Amino acid sequence: MKLFNWNNIRLVLMFALVIFLFSFTSNRNSHRKLKKSEVIFVGENNDFVKQETVNKLLIENKSDVRTIAKEDLNLNKLEKSINQHPMIEKSDVFVTVDGVLKVMVKQKTPIARVFDELGSFYIDYEGNTMPLSEINTARVPLVSGEITNKNKKELSKILKIIYDDEFLKKNIIGVQILSGDELMMTNRNFDYQVDFGKMINVDRKFKNYKAFFQKAVLDSTLYKYKKINLRFTQQVVCTK
Repeated sequence: MKLFNWNNIRLVLMFALVIFLFSFTSNRNSHRKLKKSEVIFVGENNDFVKQETVNKLLIENKSDVRTIAKEDLNLNKLEKSINQHPMIEKSDVFVTVDGVLKVMVKQKTPIARVFDELGSFYIDYEGNTMPLSEINTARVPLVSGEITNKNKKELSKILKIIYDDEFLKKNIIGVQILSGDELMMTNRNFDYQVDFGKMINVDRKFKNYKAFFQKAVLDSTLYKYKKINLRFTQQVVCTK
């Protein structure tokens, strides 16, 4: 019975010691200053936001990240602040064991550039607007005409298809929105226009265009055409 009680006491003391050491270490660690910050850009598009810009969002009103104690950090607040930047899609902010404040940043992906009466801006991969960058210009199709709440969703789908397809991405450089939400496209290397028509049967139309192009480019007939009509899903009609 005495042995049983002694074992219990020893377990309690060991447990209390562990709690004390953990609390002491945690408290000491929370008061430590950060060593530095490190910004890591992930994904393919890393040319629209400077590292200095993200660092400024991190330190807020502080002059140096090394003046900030771990206990003063609000990681959720920092992430929200960074994510509000119009060029950034999302971020992940955390502190390493050795006191480095790390930020994983994914920038937005522009898939088209719009010109309208208000100026110019990008449409990103999620279909949202994105301002132009002062440090880089994306080589994406130029969109003209009226973008409305009615046609925005379907237009974004078409622009994503163009961006994701290596052939279309290199070939299509302009998209004009006509009356009735019909599209007219221009290409990079030839003088003809692509009459896409309504924003329906999109996959079939692009499939027809790619098949036509691969055949016509072999006999150099593409230079003779002024318009490639994709309105009819069963055939491609060309006008000289």
